[in-house]
Amino acid sequence: MSSNPNPPAHSLTPADYLKRILTARVYDVAVESALEPARALSARLGNTVLLKREDQQPVFSFKLRGAYNKMAHLSPEQLANGVICASAGNHAQGVALGARKLGTRAVVVMPVTTPQLKIDAVRALGGEVHLHGDSYSDAYVYALEQQKVHGLTFVHPFDDPDVIAGQGTIAMEILRQHQGPLDAVFVAIGGGGLVAGVASYIKALRPEIKVIGVQMNDSDAMIQSVAAKQRVSLPDVGLFSDGTAVKLVGEETFRLASDLVDEYVAVDTDAVCAAIKDVFIDTRSIVEPAGALAVAAIKQYVEERGTRGETYAAILCGANMNFDRLRFVAERAEVGEEREALFAVTIPEERGSFRRFCELVGQLPGASRNVTEFNYRISDSKEAHVFVGLTTTTRGESRTIADIFVAHGFGAIDLTHDELAKEHIRHLVGGRTGLAHDERLLRFVFPERPGALLKFLSLLRPNWNISLFHYRNQGADYGRILVGLQVPATDDVAFDEFLQTLGYPFVEETQNPAYRLFLQA
Repeated sequence: MSSNPNPPAHSLTPADYLKRILTARVYDVAVESALEPARALSARLGNTVLLKREDQQPVFSFKLRGAYNKMAHLSPEQLANGVICASAGNHAQGVALGARKLGTRAVVVMPVTTPQLKIDAVRALGGEVHLHGDSYSDAYVYALEQQKVHGLTFVHPFDDPDVIAGQGTIAMEILRQHQGPLDAVFVAIGGGGLVAGVASYIKALRPEIKVIGVQMNDSDAMIQSVAAKQRVSLPDVGLFSDGTAVKLVGEETFRLASDLVDEYVAVDTDAVCAAIKDVFIDTRSIVEPAGALAVAAIKQYVEERGTRGETYAAILCGANMNFDRLRFVAERAEVGEEREALFAVTIPEERGSFRRFCELVGQLPGASRNVTEFNYRISDSKEAHVFVGLTTTTRGESRTIADIFVAHGFGAIDLTHDELAKEHIRHLVGGRTGLAHDERLLRFVFPERPGALLKFLSLLRPNWNISLFHYRNQGADYGRILVGLQVPATDDVAFDEFLQTLGYPFVEETQNPAYRLFLQA
């Protein structure tokens, strides 16, 4: 724990923590972040949602508060020897920035799974980075070994009274910035430092305000520990929310959370992706998964409780995310919000059935729907199995749509909540087939507007069979579609005329080596 000559952490009282938070030294490096209303999300939920913008900190995370407060209380001798920490990224940046401010050496041990963005940020601040292990817990053990070898002072990311007090200054700011009614504050939990600090301050001054802890459903060490009334070490943790991927919560954070946190909410990956989008819509900022946990939990809480007219605060605790992860987030956000439904639909392999299905999609009840994905490869002479994505407006709508498909003679399986389908199957539809004789492969650019696909289908000759179709909405003005058509050589002239009449830009890929290797029999 703390290397200061302080009393043992477990003997610290609520009054002790209140004093430590009020006297914490954080503003040498931290800023008082904004508390902003999330207007669009509030209107949708029927409750006021306030966003505590810790993504606005110099290192884009709250972690520098606790790290600097701890380091500012070290003796000159300890600072002369240097500090060491273990971190999945955000605490590391706080330590590195604090060390630069205080003129001391900072050694940072990070898991090998840490996003490169965070590694580069620590090095840019002057931190000496050592990569070790697959999780924070692995890095922590290694850092303790290096601490003893090199005589460094360990700066714990969460299980230290000075660190907890530094994080508690967030609650101090929230209550100062919003002095009106506040029903609950939602706080992401990794090791528990943030929730321990926030709960210590709020329960000392405004005990009527609920403190609700939030964890990923695959990294819920605190939730399991509180339920078991003792710390539980997880054998493994999910890494999507790397900022909260902790196998074992702290002793002191567990003690405080057990006494002070009112409730806990567990959220899944899709819900967090949807929350990242919600934050972007209201702020035009992109938070990391850990930073969106609190928002995801508020949405889940409102849906389960049916609350109206209440006021909630969500701490956006970080915004350090690799850019390439945005692809995954964008794809899963619609499913997480249930604004996209996925289906496996069976269509008779006969002339006109493909068009009949497309017309049915256009006639589905409710708001106008867009096809977000359409993947198909001929594989059977009697039935076609199609992977379809459709936009939806309300939760649970996918079941109704599946029933409509079945009622019109199309077999349908709702895949909206099928993890295998969302992660892999959508990308694997296709392959070689002996049925695709006389196949020509073309890449088209379709305008993203209603009727574009039906125009294509209406101009096709009845004897030109669609043997492959691959489309995924990418959010652009134009859709890129790969189509396989079975066109007899005798129809080459007519087919060229069809392409000219259609008027959509295209590239023929029939001789493409990738097509010949992976799709052509």
